[in-house]
Amino acid sequence: MSLMEEGIHIALSAEKITEVFGIPITNTLITSWIVMGILAVIAVILGRNLAMVPNKFQLLFETGFGFILNYMEETLESRKLAIKFFPLIMTLFLFIFAANVLEFTPGIGSIGLYHEGEFTPLLRSVNTDLNVTLALTLISFFVIEFAGVAALGFLKYAKRFVNVRSVLGFFIGLIELVSEIARLISFSFRLFGNIFAGEVLILVAAFFVPLFIPVPLMLFEVFVGFIQAAIFALLTLFFIKIAVTDTH
Repeated sequence: MSLMEEGIHIALSAEKITEVFGIPITNTLITSWIVMGILAVIAVILGRNLAMVPNKFQLLFETGFGFILNYMEETLESRKLAIKFFPLIMTLFLFIFAANVLEFTPGIGSIGLYHEGEFTPLLRSVNTDLNVTLALTLISFFVIEFAGVAALGFLKYAKRFVNVRSVLGFFIGLIELVSEIARLISFSFRLFGNIFAGEVLILVAAFFVPLFIPVPLMLFEVFVGFIQAAIFALLTLFFIKIAVTDTH
């Protein structure tokens, strides 16, 4: 669904740019490739220039990663589990945050093509596409469930959701099952809703008050983008902790 009203273009779904072997290539997909490319380049630069005596750039990353790893160890109560899930948690955070920051790069949403009188941007903020946030949520969801099964065993983990020993236990298990499935909705819509709403707010502000309001709003949205990335990663970490902890 899209809206073109007096120069303001708002599209709820990602716009298709082209197709490759019948697979639609959308503007959010192209932007996600750019985000992954940027993160890959940074990783290569860091990996090539590692030194025993780190420079300021390396020291910044080592300090940040070390703090996060220690926090994960405290949360999971296991150094082994912290190291195991560290790549996932950091990847989720870095991808979401980088995608949110890239939203304010010149050209994102402003460079595109006109087709039948309607503007289609070539690049669009990644997390304003519900398909992307749902995909991230599915990754988080399945990792959480597999972590629980791997830590406790399939039958023991399944008893959280299917308990026929008592009426109370049955209903508690049913609530647990519903809450697990509800994460698919809450995770994906929370991230999508916050980023999409921020983009629309900035777009409207830039249209009506172009000289004063947009810059403070952009700075605020960068902060919101950081918070949303941190929330997504932390919730994944906390639910992993719940999944691998034996219930009594």
